[in-house]
Amino acid sequence: MSRAVVVVFIAVLSLLGATAVLAEDPYLFFTWNVTYGTVAPLGVPQQVILINGEFPGPNINSTSNNNLVINVFNNLDEPFLFSWNGIQQRKNSWQDGVVGTNCPIAPGQNFTYHFQVKDQIGSFYYYPSLAMHKAAGGFGGLRINSRLLIPVPFDPPADDYTVMIGDWYTKDHKTLARILDAGRSIGLPSGVLINGKAGKDSTGKDDEPLFAMEAGKVYRYRVCNIGTKTSLNFRIQGHSMLLVEMDGSHTMQNTYESLDIHVGQCFSVLVTANQAPGDYYMVASTRFLRKELTTTGVIRYSGSHTPPSPVLPKAPSGWAWSFNQWRSFRWNLTASAARPNPQGSYHYGSINITRTIKLASSRAIIGGKNRYTLNGVSHVEADTPMKLAEYFGIGGKSFKYNLTSDEPPTGRAPAILATNVISIEFRTFVEIIFENPEKNVQSYHLNGYSFFLVGLGPGKWTPERRKTYNLLDAVSRHAVQVYPKSWAAIMLTFDNAGMWNLRSELWERRYLGQQLYISVQSPARSLRDEYNLPDTALLCGAVEGLPKPAPYT
Repeated sequence: MSRAVVVVFIAVLSLLGATAVLAEDPYLFFTWNVTYGTVAPLGVPQQVILINGEFPGPNINSTSNNNLVINVFNNLDEPFLFSWNGIQQRKNSWQDGVVGTNCPIAPGQNFTYHFQVKDQIGSFYYYPSLAMHKAAGGFGGLRINSRLLIPVPFDPPADDYTVMIGDWYTKDHKTLARILDAGRSIGLPSGVLINGKAGKDSTGKDDEPLFAMEAGKVYRYRVCNIGTKTSLNFRIQGHSMLLVEMDGSHTMQNTYESLDIHVGQCFSVLVTANQAPGDYYMVASTRFLRKELTTTGVIRYSGSHTPPSPVLPKAPSGWAWSFNQWRSFRWNLTASAARPNPQGSYHYGSINITRTIKLASSRAIIGGKNRYTLNGVSHVEADTPMKLAEYFGIGGKSFKYNLTSDEPPTGRAPAILATNVISIEFRTFVEIIFENPEKNVQSYHLNGYSFFLVGLGPGKWTPERRKTYNLLDAVSRHAVQVYPKSWAAIMLTFDNAGMWNLRSELWERRYLGQQLYISVQSPARSLRDEYNLPDTALLCGAVEGLPKPAPYT
């Protein structure tokens, strides 16, 4: 249902006397049929996941505080779930769409997600969260526009474009899963796609233009790395990019010739059509791999009859360049986000840290098979979603809390397989340190929250590193990269009750255990802090058939 239809629907209800509807924020309704299809983005026909016949899926165009109602019909031969990358699901982890909070949608069945994009703005995406489905498509853009009464720190663009960039494998998702289940690596990706396309056909001819611009006008491009393995560099031939937002926060508006976008991250840039009318390439290429993979997409000026230059702008090299670019990112302290008050009115740097959690990644061989860990624990899913088990009071029977300590293990303690859930006290301000002793760039995402990425640095973290933290204008975001042999520090208040997934965004690592869940429980058990289990929630495992607990009040 279009936004216009929703507005008319509410107006009709008000004429009928249903004035209570007007007290709610607007609703947007969607029906999605999830099916398999065959496409050949890299010239090899393969099975992909379609939404209403589309690859990638449809974009969601919403506004702060809208209610989204998405009825998903699973027509695959496997269980399925959608998750909403960067959407905080305030008080509502029931809608988060990961296996630790939700029972999967069985083949041939449907489930309706119902959540509010509460107090958020910016550029996000959705994706399929089970198995290796993300490597088969089923993803799309999710934008949250500012409400009309909230000022935005730039003029409205002539148009607003969503750009999904990501690495791609020509093996289908079931084959990739079998490889991982056998204890082997899926290796390097086969190529890179922009909005599901490789940019050229088998003869080398450019695909049709992805986007159009008129000379003299300014356009917004929302660029998300929805891949499974590799950081990407994004640039536009002959054009600079003015960074204005990342991961739901307005940034200081610096100009860049190219941007490193790590897996799970979204950037918004303004591009001025200030070149001679013609066709120009946008370019996405892999970073930090032995072999660079590159793809292009065409931007066409109105009236253009000039093909793009075959000379592509070069990508940067080395991770030090990427690190230095990160140092230039700053939160726009005077801009308003979803609320009228400026972003900078939240003084995170003056809050006392109540707990420090240090998480180190590692590779391990367990039972003769390749696994990945955080602090020596490789996560395996429980038979019952942990949030459901916790809500029904049987969490202790389904999993054990806090097998992962706040410090990485010392010595040569063997890695273990276990359901990995840590508990964090409600409304405490916590510092989390990610240590990467390995040779590749890591990328992590935390559901349910945004956090302040206050520091990055080489080597191992020590308390002395706090002297280097940015305690004034670090960007509030939901994804963090950790460079090789380096550390990253984030800070946040755990004020959103629920069960939240902290995971590697490198999907091979996530699939093989490099993730955990954070349980944040309100002692009040109150609707002020968390919603009740929805009546429509799917139940499975040990909670199926159990009487529902007394509701929160």
